[in-house]
Amino acid sequence: MKVFHVDAFTSEMFAGNPAAVCLLDDSRDADWMQHVARELRAPATVFVRRTGDGRQLRWFSPAVELELCGHGTLAAAHVMWETGELSSNEPARFQTRNGTLTAVTNDGWIELDFPATPDVPASPPAGLAEALHATPKYVGRSRFDYLVELEDERAIRALQPDIAALRAIPTRGVIVTSRADDGRADFVSRFFAPSAGIDEDHVTGSAHCCLAPFWSRRFGRTRLSARQHSPRGGVRKVAIEGDRVRLAGQAVTVMRGELMAC
Repeated sequence: MKVFHVDAFTSEMFAGNPAAVCLLDDSRDADWMQHVARELRAPATVFVRRTGDGRQLRWFSPAVELELCGHGTLAAAHVMWETGELSSNEPARFQTRNGTLTAVTNDGWIELDFPATPDVPASPPAGLAEALHATPKYVGRSRFDYLVELEDERAIRALQPDIAALRAIPTRGVIVTSRADDGRADFVSRFFAPSAGIDEDHVTGSAHCCLAPFWSRRFGRTRLSARQHSPRGGVRKVAIEGDRVRLAGQAVTVMRGELMAC
């Protein structure tokens, strides 16, 4: 099985969010995929399988199968074009647990078409503020995550949460966000998902399916730029189109190899 190590939401190696992209020749069960993901230890391991005229896509963290994964989808599309599986002017269409997701190339960027997952105001769950060691300005709940707005970007950068306490919060993850302090982006964020086996994610595409509508309402416009603060960091462009979110980023292949024991 061909395996590609791709850094997503970056144009440089060793930045952005790593994903392992595995090209399957036949069907494999979820237990086998989870074993591979646990072995490769990437934040997301992506399995792509041709099915008729399309491709099936599944994502796994080292701990669980993921419902939605932006950087893994971006990495898979990048591999499809780089290997010639698709021509550069041909959209990548993937059948997933969240319906059909598409990706296109646009002026050196990869644009993903994802479902919006807007938040609704929510009462903070017990222990959330204590786990973050921060005072929320706002708390919301999306389909997958809690969304916490803090006062400013300085508070986002300084955050040192109690990961064990966050793991006890009943949610996929916790998104923490604020307006950006400078002109390099409109808003910033960090994302913690210890229950999914990822203490802090480097660059989280699916979290921006919630962040994009949240900040679109506050800025009063549909096109925004975003920066995620993590040790590797990453940037992306986001746009709201009805109940869909367009996430744009870049990707670079770091390694290619083969899984021998199939």
